[in-house]
Amino acid sequence: MIEMKGVNKSYRVRRREAGLGNAVRSLFSREYEEIPALRDLSFAVPDGQIIGYIGPNGAGKSTTIKILSGILRPDSGECRVNGLVPWEDRKRHVARLGVVFGQRSQLWWDVPVIDSMELLRDIYRVSEPCFRENLERLTELLDLGELLKTPARMLSLGQRMRCEIAAALLHSPQVLFLDEPTIGLDAVSKLKVREFILEQNRLCGTTVILTTHDMQDVDALCSRVLLIGKGRLLLDGTTAEIRAMAGENLSTEESVADLYRRFGI
Repeated sequence: MIEMKGVNKSYRVRRREAGLGNAVRSLFSREYEEIPALRDLSFAVPDGQIIGYIGPNGAGKSTTIKILSGILRPDSGECRVNGLVPWEDRKRHVARLGVVFGQRSQLWWDVPVIDSMELLRDIYRVSEPCFRENLERLTELLDLGELLKTPARMLSLGQRMRCEIAAALLHSPQVLFLDEPTIGLDAVSKLKVREFILEQNRLCGTTVILTTHDMQDVDALCSRVLLIGKGRLLLDGTTAEIRAMAGENLSTEESVADLYRRFGI
């Protein structure tokens, strides 16, 4: 179970006007602005559910994932993932957690992917039989094959993302956070990733929170959608309800833009 109650988070950002004079003055007198990222955010996700977490850029999606994964501490509010407070009990928490950030890598750049997998095995203290079983299953489902022998820097984006997802699941996590996992992927790679996520959820009951701008991902994978805007939860409903509200095919950019405008975001 994932629970967030009344969570608030702000960032302190340094500001200054353009120009050399303002740059010099900023050396002696700095101005800061408080930017709210999350405002009284509350929701709950039961075990085994796949949730679509959507909203425009800057809405607070990645901040939410970072708090849930223990990277950030909120300013106020409560958060628990499987009974643990993420930032207070990080070792136990991350042992049950898998995270994939579409624009960041957990694979070592210059070594074959299998070397990164074996290092992650040691970091998470996965037993050798469990590691081999998971690696074989993930290799088959994600069609990794020869990719395991290839340095991460030589993989295409789609190939790397499949390896990233496999790396996040080697230790059999109960919860999987996917932050834009299909960003920049071609149609074939997107289909492979979607099929795998559904299979992982069916076989292992893994709870998945998916943040994405690709509404086709949401339509294909999620039974429930959370819409966030300006740090606030604006809508919590089924995919069918969101589709009806959009007024047409949910996967078109125009319908999604209309949905956002309806909520003033």
